[in-house]
Amino acid sequence: MPDTSLAAKLSDILTRYQKSFVQKSYKDENEDHDVLMDVFGLTPKIKRENRQYWGRELGKCWELIVACVFEELREDFGPPFRVGNDEPCDFTFGTFAVDTKYRIGSGDSGTLKKFRSYGHLLRDQGYEPIFLILREDNLPAAVTACRAGTWNILTDGASFDFIRSHTDFDLHIFLSQIAGDFQVDR
Repeated sequence: MPDTSLAAKLSDILTRYQKSFVQKSYKDENEDHDVLMDVFGLTPKIKRENRQYWGRELGKCWELIVACVFEELREDFGPPFRVGNDEPCDFTFGTFAVDTKYRIGSGDSGTLKKFRSYGHLLRDQGYEPIFLILREDNLPAAVTACRAGTWNILTDGASFDFIRSHTDFDLHIFLSQIAGDFQVDR
């Protein structure tokens, strides 16, 4: 188990999302689930009822908990930097520029253009661009754009392995141990 300060900060983030999810009212394929869905007790059926909402909210939750782990455990953690109005990554540490995604599901041309250009831009700044993606069911066109942009794409277990290897913290075990603790009662 992590030190109590980190566990408390992660719990605070998860509690905020739990409260938001409980208040969400719902307005249908994929039976896959992931460890973050398990934390909140979300079923694929519930998630299918409003895919865009759940994808966006779980993505932001994933971003915040991954950044929190690195910020707490890496002395060289750096917040995102801006390029114009954009932030090409969520945070930096060492020689890495990290962007987190719950899954890459957008195939619009503007998003794909950013995926292609941001990796090169980060490399020009001296960083190795890394995508830490929780899920494996990503849009192939988006993954192709990321690869064209020289991103190192890590999904599911590889993302958790990267986090553990650079922080000595097993986020997957932590999330697995608290699965259901932030239940979204419906």
